[in-house]
Amino acid sequence: MTVDLKGRIALVTGGSRGIGAAIALALADAGADIAINYRERGSDAENVAASVRAMGRRAITVAADVSKGEAVAAMTAKVEAELGPIDILINNAGIALIRGIDDLTEADFDQTIAVNLKSAFLCTQAVLPHMRAQAWGRIVNISSGAARGAGGVGLHYNASKAGMEGLTRGYAARLVKQGITVNAVAPSLIETDMVKSGLASSPARIPLGRFGTSDEVAQVVMMLIGNGYMTGQTVALSGGMSFN
Repeated sequence: MTVDLKGRIALVTGGSRGIGAAIALALADAGADIAINYRERGSDAENVAASVRAMGRRAITVAADVSKGEAVAAMTAKVEAELGPIDILINNAGIALIRGIDDLTEADFDQTIAVNLKSAFLCTQAVLPHMRAQAWGRIVNISSGAARGAGGVGLHYNASKAGMEGLTRGYAARLVKQGITVNAVAPSLIETDMVKSGLASSPARIPLGRFGTSDEVAQVVMMLIGNGYMTGQTVALSGGMSFN
């Protein structure tokens, strides 16, 4: 399926590497201009922006802690001023602090909920006025298999991703008549820095026999953006672990 996004503006939070970078490049390949949000990895974000520009699309990088309302407001204003109002939002920013029950602190829990879940709420609220005005918008939230399974990060991560899927359904139900779709993708064990740094040393428990790739996640995101009839859904991407 070919998705034509010429003239559309997309914001990818946490877009400096891994899944976020792959999604940004896929969106640009479909014709969108891209705003790449990052918190710390400015040089990585600039590299993604350079790749987008090499495709003939416009791109900017925006530093912001998307768990904070004032930072999201400033980020949105910058994107609108430099590229235009946001038509497509990818809520990808997240952290994965690996903790057991006994070493999980209140600060760890609060930070995880703020970065993984609250950020999706803040960014969605910020882009809705324009989407509603034009009666068109696409929002895709990057969840995780941990939303519905045990996972390997910790219960705080489970809670944040399960909340994101609830947020997805809640927004979808309330925006369905306004031309705005809201969906989620739930990847498991994608070959990113997070996985390689200790979450899974090998793909032995994946029935398919290998880790997933960031490009494969981006393919699912593009399918959701291109399908105007699909909303309120979470698409699992797990190499068969869901039925293992």
